[in-house]
Amino acid sequence: MESMGWLIMVGEDEGEISMLHPFSGVQIELPHQNTTVDYDNHRTGWKMGFIFKAVLSANPSHTSDYLLMVIDGNARFLSFWRPGDVRWTRVTWEGINYNLFSDLIYFNGQIYAVDYSGDLLVCDVADVVGSEPTKGHIVAQIPLEPQHCRDHLYILESLGSLFVILRNGVQFRPLKDDSERIPLTLLPEEDDEVEGELTHGTTIFRVFQVDLAAGKMVETKELGDAGFFLGANASLSVQASQFPGIKPNHIYFTDEFFESYLSYEEGRGLDMGVFNLADGSIRPHYNSVSLSRFCPPTWVTPTLY
Repeated sequence: MESMGWLIMVGEDEGEISMLHPFSGVQIELPHQNTTVDYDNHRTGWKMGFIFKAVLSANPSHTSDYLLMVIDGNARFLSFWRPGDVRWTRVTWEGINYNLFSDLIYFNGQIYAVDYSGDLLVCDVADVVGSEPTKGHIVAQIPLEPQHCRDHLYILESLGSLFVILRNGVQFRPLKDDSERIPLTLLPEEDDEVEGELTHGTTIFRVFQVDLAAGKMVETKELGDAGFFLGANASLSVQASQFPGIKPNHIYFTDEFFESYLSYEEGRGLDMGVFNLADGSIRPHYNSVSLSRFCPPTWVTPTLY
């Protein structure tokens, strides 16, 4: 997981957590995941999967006045940490029904999160103090039935506007070999559960621009000069005209279906590519492959410390 050039590191065995700036080597220790609220009832069997996504309110390289917000506990909750805290603080939502969280962003002094029902929720960072319930509410909803929003959703800011992106295909059940580039060996315990010929692989992205004033989302196929980068990191938008090689109106994505990484002997990491929003085509990043048993490929913002 990455935010503002910082990686969130989680120990495979003990579940300890830290932030690492990969270009300077600076590391910041964070409270253990077992300091989150009601940890014993919401821990994950795979400790590295307890924190799903993370976002910073400001760059720790530039200030000590920042907040780190994470999706944790099987994507059920939002928790946050500020420098000096000895434990994680859980965000509570008074009178709001929400589904599992898919992504989050810090925007204009507030935390926005999108859940798997397609709801966009917001809470004011200034309110997440003490034990009082957080004042949060649902801002908007994707104009689709909830069953169409269960693969994966992302939220990012681009040129002052919020966008929610729906990714289809990522949550299909991984089966024996769904790549023509490299054969994969499904582990025996997974092979026994295989039924049918379903595959795992992104098929399409749909982009919705958020109108906060009107409380609605409108689908668009035009990102202008922007290229979106999505995956196991804080989602981000980059102006293509400022970075040679990046194509405008394209979505660059990496494989982050964590369950599939544990299903194959070689690991996973094949569901990556570049999606053309105008015509719906998908091209690979490069001709090689990136396989891992435990860590999805992650975009890293090249910031100096």
